[in-house]
Amino acid sequence: MTPDFVVQILRQTLITALWLSAPLLLIGFAAGIVMSLVQIVTSIQDAAFSTIPRLAVFLVSTLLLMPWMIKQITAYTVAVLGDLGRYAH
Repeated sequence: MTPDFVVQILRQTLITALWLSAPLLLIGFAAGIVMSLVQIVTSIQDAAFSTIPRLAVFLVSTLLLMPWMIKQITAYTVAVLGDLGRYAH
């Protein structure tokens, strides 16, 4: 296994991790911005008022995106294990 091949595998792994985490991070970021704006408008500065809705949005988005995430992880795993013979060299 050459160093270039290892770098390619690591790059694919990191890109897959980025694509899997990006939607959840963007949804969490958007929910945080919306909750901050609501707090500014209503002058409510309670930590629970900010945290609980963001966690709920994150949980719901995780549940909704889970089939897509599992499909992506499965495709990556099949691709890596399908080339297992190339790793033995």
